[in-house]
Amino acid sequence: MKTMPFVIANETFERVATVGLAANMILYLLNEYHFDNVIGANIVSWWVAITYFTPIFGAFLSDSYLGRYLVISLGTFTTLIGTILLWLTALVKAARPPPCTTGSENCEKPNSGHLAILFMSLALMAVGAGGIRPCSLAFGADQFDNPDNPNNKIILQTFFNWYYASVGVSIIVAVTIIVYIQTEKGWVVGFGVPAALVLMAAVMFLVGSRLFVKVKPNKSLLTGFYQVVVAAWKNRHLDLPEKGCDDCWYYDDKGSKLTSPSERVRFLNKACLVANPETDLNPDGSASDPRRLCTVKQVEGLKSVFKVLPLWSTGIMISVTISQHSFPVLQARTLDRHFIGTFQIPPASFMVFGILTLTIWVAIYDRLLVPWIAKHTKNPRGLGLRQRMGIGLILSCLAMAASALVERERRARAIRQGLENKPLALVDMSGMWLIPQHCLTGLGEAFNAIGQIEFYYSQFPKNMTSIGVSLFSLGMGFGNLLASLIVVAVDHCSKHGGKISWVDDNLNKGHYDYYYWVLCFLSIGNFFYFLLCSWAFGSSDDGKIWDDDDESDSNKEGGVLMH
Repeated sequence: MKTMPFVIANETFERVATVGLAANMILYLLNEYHFDNVIGANIVSWWVAITYFTPIFGAFLSDSYLGRYLVISLGTFTTLIGTILLWLTALVKAARPPPCTTGSENCEKPNSGHLAILFMSLALMAVGAGGIRPCSLAFGADQFDNPDNPNNKIILQTFFNWYYASVGVSIIVAVTIIVYIQTEKGWVVGFGVPAALVLMAAVMFLVGSRLFVKVKPNKSLLTGFYQVVVAAWKNRHLDLPEKGCDDCWYYDDKGSKLTSPSERVRFLNKACLVANPETDLNPDGSASDPRRLCTVKQVEGLKSVFKVLPLWSTGIMISVTISQHSFPVLQARTLDRHFIGTFQIPPASFMVFGILTLTIWVAIYDRLLVPWIAKHTKNPRGLGLRQRMGIGLILSCLAMAASALVERERRARAIRQGLENKPLALVDMSGMWLIPQHCLTGLGEAFNAIGQIEFYYSQFPKNMTSIGVSLFSLGMGFGNLLASLIVVAVDHCSKHGGKISWVDDNLNKGHYDYYYWVLCFLSIGNFFYFLLCSWAFGSSDDGKIWDDDDESDSNKEGGVLMH
């Protein structure tokens, strides 16, 4: 238990720093680097996308080669270098373009040196996050996982509760306190605080290193999947037996409940087909060449991933709507943001309403609504997993519609006030108008994102639960990339023929409401695509029967079963 503060502090400080920097990054890029709105939003989208992609590689390195402790250590120090480098761009005037009035046409654009420093800092933080985020939870569980302790499950549950609570608190702190410091105290202090937090995380992790349990790397699931593909390809010359064959040899773990492969994606069945027991197997029953022979469970594990991919792809579009943070920040800075008395909510802090909505709804749904709904649906989860995913998609459509309607009203008021050529002037409209769209986005994420992860967990064996988180992370990454492409496409198409772009730097001349309607209609189309994928998937959310024991595949003794 002594190690818990060190593990949680490392993850918390890193997340506070990177989320706090990402929330306000669009304003830093526009005000200090003089990017236009489209380029600034795309830079943020690509940075966030890479931050979602790198954990896949971090997990692979930790599982297969370096171990979690070393990957977290490398990730922490890489993040530290990145945050310090970003802080230096604010501290050293020569590291960024000369200051000028925001919106002026005479602002000097960043040169290659400025861009190199900026992009290097963002890339280092993305790589660092890839080392910390996929390993922290598992590394923390390693410290407490003692099967001989009768209280093992209670201790692990306590750690998980504290871990997830710390993640939620860190995100709220990031989009409120860190953003407030950046808004009120400037970029030097605003970027210096996150750098100091990451430094504290690195120091605390080093201090606790002598106490940590350091589990050696074993075998990555990605390696197992690769073996299945290679084995199936090497055995491509083998003829598959007929369906329902009673005289077929398949390689599997002794005592496994999975004794024969399923009929879907039959080509992969060649990976576990024993052509010649004398040459394919060792005397102890293990595979003589793992590159030519895999277990049925390995094959079915890869098939289960293929099966959920269509439904996974429906989560990419809602990731686009969840990632809509840059343009709402630009809208918010033109509105009256007074909240209580003279206090003004920073433009980038409005996203906290989405986070709070998500958190409060999860608590209400789990504790109050599930028991009541379960009585009517006969489902212990309350609503089915795909029902929750579908509701989340509908809410994302409503969120984009609300965004479009609010922006239409904001733009109309700005023009009536004669502010068409004053994009930074304050519009006579309360910033509280932005709260509903953030709440709808948070509610949609609560239904869809959490439903997605639970759905993946229901389809995979316990040793593949990390795949569920990885798939969700990939979906968010692709969603941010798609968001960038949509912005570019809307900008290119809408200004064709010399017209003013819908996403023009001047919000009052552009039509950001049209941009939100594009996202709304794409989300509606995605919902119908989800219905099609859900119908094709089948009628049940429940997965197949797996060998869900505590022993890993790598520790089991191989064997052959005949059917």
